[in-house]
Amino acid sequence: MRVSSTMMVDNYLTQTNNVYEQQTKLMEQSDGSKLHRPSDDAIGYSKYLRYSDSKAENTQYQENVKTGSSWMKNTDSAMVDMTERLKTIVDKTMQAANDTNTEDDMRALSKEILGAVQQVVSDGNTQVNGRYLFSGQADLTQPFVTSVEEMDRGTIKFLDEKQAEFFNDEDTKKANGDITVTQFLTLKGDDGNEYYLNTRTGYFYTEDFMQEGYKNVISLGSSTVRTSDAAGQLGTPAVPGPPYTPPVCDIKVSDHFDNRGVIINDKTAHSGKGADWSTTVTIDGKAVNLTFATITQTVVTYQGDTKHISMTKENGQQDQTSDTVNVNGLDLCGTDLFDDKFSGNEQSGSAMMNNLYSLVKRVESGDSRWLQTDGVTVSNNAHDDVVIAETKLAARAQVYTDVKSMLEDRALTITGDISEIADTDVAQLSVLLNTITTIYSMSLAVGSRVLPMSLADYL
Repeated sequence: MRVSSTMMVDNYLTQTNNVYEQQTKLMEQSDGSKLHRPSDDAIGYSKYLRYSDSKAENTQYQENVKTGSSWMKNTDSAMVDMTERLKTIVDKTMQAANDTNTEDDMRALSKEILGAVQQVVSDGNTQVNGRYLFSGQADLTQPFVTSVEEMDRGTIKFLDEKQAEFFNDEDTKKANGDITVTQFLTLKGDDGNEYYLNTRTGYFYTEDFMQEGYKNVISLGSSTVRTSDAAGQLGTPAVPGPPYTPPVCDIKVSDHFDNRGVIINDKTAHSGKGADWSTTVTIDGKAVNLTFATITQTVVTYQGDTKHISMTKENGQQDQTSDTVNVNGLDLCGTDLFDDKFSGNEQSGSAMMNNLYSLVKRVESGDSRWLQTDGVTVSNNAHDDVVIAETKLAARAQVYTDVKSMLEDRALTITGDISEIADTDVAQLSVLLNTITTIYSMSLAVGSRVLPMSLADYL
């Protein structure tokens, strides 16, 4: 086989170009990565893309956790201050319940309690970076607004633990789906007495029975209230026998009060309702006209929503319980008789604060008897509501702390996987690059000496 000079030149150029191409690829790896295109390593490149997606996802989850944790820390800080103010309210309420206090003492205590209540409302309006912490998803709206003028609000009889156990008889449990009744609506009789209405069953009771009479019934061997214990009933009695029909109260709370407990005063639009409502009943053989008992007080309105803010922290189905990072007005303030699920009203999100303002007015008026019973219950319930919300938030915050550690560990693992696939082995690259550079230089030197000269060289 005859080998021509043209063939020698072509073979030489091909080999030299191959060496140069290898040198170029090795030079590309000097930036620290050995993967620049899928053709470099198809399988490795596909793994690199998957790991890169996982890294980006992990980075976003870490950012979510960081933001969520910051939100919860600020919320917890505000709630810690609330609990301190509420401790003060509990202590001052117990002082105010003392019968030995003078009028000056009660006025001084009412001012102290008022200041603490106002601070609780102020804490509820805490904002960070222009976003309100307790407004739900409506975090650009101030959540709690106090009324400029005082309003007439219905009054509630708060049952203590023993009363709640006694007054939740079988009829009440069946009427409420086994939900415990803890509050009665206060009625005012023209005989000068107060009466307390179970708005689920329609039975109402005298003040004496609510305070002492029920204890006598218990001492005689009855653990729950009886129909005969009621002073009367406003509604339909229970129908015995199957199918069971529970007693029904003919007073629907939403017909007479808004969700803040403010009594409806438009007599034209609400004839026989709200402030215009009254009824005559027979109590102990005497006709008594009943109306709603009210108290004139400052009223708080919640302007946020009851939605939660969730910040997803890991793959999988979103868990509303653990992904929630905020506390809204309903979580913080709970509900009362005027806005619970049986009232017919929407939840107000400010029940606890409005009950605290009622407490202030009771202290101001020197009503030590009410303070000894309901007042202590109101202050303790308010403190408990905030502590419960704070405890739930702390549990979620701990979940985010644990997830943060997990995500950081996962980030290290992903980074290691990417490094193993894509990073250049510097020592190996240095040896290969020196070797191929030497070969390329030798190739050029040899070619300049052995390739046959062209006609142009002769000329």
